[in-house]
Amino acid sequence: MTVTGAPRTGVTLRLLDKADKEIIKLDRTVLGAFYKFQHDFRRNPEAGGFDLKQLEGHDRLWSARVNREWRALMIRLGGDDWLLVSVKHRSHVHKNMDRLNYGINHITGAIEYVDLQVVEENVQRVEPAPTAVPARKPAPGKPVEEPLFAAFTDEQLADLGVAGPLIPIVRKLTTDDELLGLAEYAPRHTGEVLLRLRDGVPYDAVMDQVTAPVAVSEPEQTFDADDWQAAVDRSQTVVITDDESLQSILEEGDFGRWKIYLHPTQEKVVHRRYSGPARVGGGPGTGKTIVALHRVCHLVRALPPGRNKPVLLTTFNKNLAADLRARLLSLGGPDVLARVDITHVDQLATRLVSEADPGSAKRRIDDATALREWREMLVEAGENRWSAEFLSDEWNQVILGQAVTSRSDYFAARRAGRGRSVTRVERAGIWQLAERFTQRLETKGLETHRQVTERAARLEIARKARIDRRSEERDDRGGLDNLHVEAGSGAWLRYRYRHIVVDEAQDLSAAHWKMLRAMVPSEPDDIFLVGDTHQRIYDNQVTLGSLGVHIRGRSSRLSLSYRTTREILRDAIRVLDEGEYDDLDGGSETIAGYRSVLQGPSPSLQGARSWDEEMDLVVAQLGAWHDVPRESMAICVPTNDMVTQLADRLARRGITPTEITQDGPRNDQGVHIGTMYRFKGLEYRCLIIAGVAEGLVPRTSVDAWERADPSRHRRELHRARSLLFVAATRARDALAITWHGEPSRFLSPLLPGR
Repeated sequence: MTVTGAPRTGVTLRLLDKADKEIIKLDRTVLGAFYKFQHDFRRNPEAGGFDLKQLEGHDRLWSARVNREWRALMIRLGGDDWLLVSVKHRSHVHKNMDRLNYGINHITGAIEYVDLQVVEENVQRVEPAPTAVPARKPAPGKPVEEPLFAAFTDEQLADLGVAGPLIPIVRKLTTDDELLGLAEYAPRHTGEVLLRLRDGVPYDAVMDQVTAPVAVSEPEQTFDADDWQAAVDRSQTVVITDDESLQSILEEGDFGRWKIYLHPTQEKVVHRRYSGPARVGGGPGTGKTIVALHRVCHLVRALPPGRNKPVLLTTFNKNLAADLRARLLSLGGPDVLARVDITHVDQLATRLVSEADPGSAKRRIDDATALREWREMLVEAGENRWSAEFLSDEWNQVILGQAVTSRSDYFAARRAGRGRSVTRVERAGIWQLAERFTQRLETKGLETHRQVTERAARLEIARKARIDRRSEERDDRGGLDNLHVEAGSGAWLRYRYRHIVVDEAQDLSAAHWKMLRAMVPSEPDDIFLVGDTHQRIYDNQVTLGSLGVHIRGRSSRLSLSYRTTREILRDAIRVLDEGEYDDLDGGSETIAGYRSVLQGPSPSLQGARSWDEEMDLVVAQLGAWHDVPRESMAICVPTNDMVTQLADRLARRGITPTEITQDGPRNDQGVHIGTMYRFKGLEYRCLIIAGVAEGLVPRTSVDAWERADPSRHRRELHRARSLLFVAATRARDALAITWHGEPSRFLSPLLPGR
């Protein structure tokens, strides 16, 4: 029937999760018509041009004209509240309408919509893997391949929250590709349940980890399966309030979706109140950074009015800090951004030291320059008990890394992961050399980044001690401030922040953590950190509990990747091997259980005889991705020299190269090229990792530690693997790996035939 009558006001138009993925695939002219449709529909759904009709046989499903060829399908939640679930060609709207299923899931209480025909076609579209000979039919009497979920009853699947209309199709699945085809269009909860079961997670564990957290909390006798207004609050929908917000969702890619459609597990950790520091772990693409950004918005919106910045959002380098700023502005708007201090930890440390010593004119040097200074000092002193490399690492990782300020503190300092043990007498000698080295840099007017961080930590620890001392004095006076003392200080002495949120936490040093711990009072929701030690690219291994950041009992893990395809993630995990990775608090972390809901081609692997030939392979691969914009491609290499050479080769072949510097890509045009370290936090549709040859990944120098310092040798190999893992998981749709000469030992699991 067609709706007629006077225009109504106060219309609400919502968009259901996954409907956006279908809409964005429309031709641009149809997409333009859809933008106009939703704008006009929100103003007056009764306008005659919409031809608004209730579908035959459906009590809540309606269709409206987008243009002459396309129609929008919407669930009428009640009154003027509409939920847009699909946009289809008009020839498909009125055929076999029994295929259109929608309802309220009896377990999650959320609204679900499924087009069974689309799901079945996507499952059947899966092509079997190519074989050398034509596939044969099963011999008479020989059983066909067993369905994937034969071990579970329909009732068990339904109790886990699998959408009821999909269970008959689930019963027929026999391959992982078919399962992924179903998961692409199934409600998100259904897909996650099935993927967990397929990965071998026990039924009870799936119930506890996936279903229980999102199950309706109302008792069964009070849960109304026909209350659509209550159900919409439990569903992953977004109210379309303006054209710009819809365009953001549809055209900003994954981040546009993340701004709206948080997974229930992610939403839970974002809004939870923690009694102290909390940590969220997870593999690449699981949304850790997005969770951190949503957490910042949640904390800011709970603040009392003001103009200060009581929330710190920090990470380990300038590139990522700039990216966090842009994303937070997009997510929370200028009002949220105005209450947040966004800076990377070294910049923060430099600011604190400059406040304390504004006239300092020391020149900052990197670790390589500092190592040369160590070598020169040892030669001048005739010292040969320890190598310059060992002393430099001990100074960086233990003395500066833990903000050790005295000889006695060094005697008690933890040296976990340092490998070689040292006696008390040896510690005394090392401390003496470290003091001498520090004096050498002071005389030359030099300092390292780690020295600045260590000093900043000491300054903040001293400041915290003064705050705590005044707090004790205030308590002794019955809660009254000493106005004379406060006025004399020039400012009311207080902690710098109320909340601190840390992204890429695995790459911060112990001194960084000491500094941050002293900046915020030990109160509920004080520190929130996200990170993955499988992606650690710097040699900063810490135990947070020993630094006053106690996360025990407040750790959670995300395991579903929404960025990297199943095939890329599989091979990236193989690169990691079976080494042990810490959990930032003295325990171990596992990559087991990470999975992707996306499907794509397996990574390609190609070798060449020389670097010159390999560069030609790279150019050819870029040409093979002819339907992908250049700006969505990138090339990752081990060294800066290779960046320069490859950029020159691309330019001579008519391909614009754009180098990724420490400040990010120089511009947005052309194919991005950079070293592996530069790719942290970035992502591309198509990625080439070139130069993955033995001697480059890992570098030959790493093996020099195998006898001299086995512990460091293991750490350096660990770090090199993690760097390759990070690089591989920057690819969203396609990954190519090339090498010249002998392929890297890390590729052995991917090259079983070699």
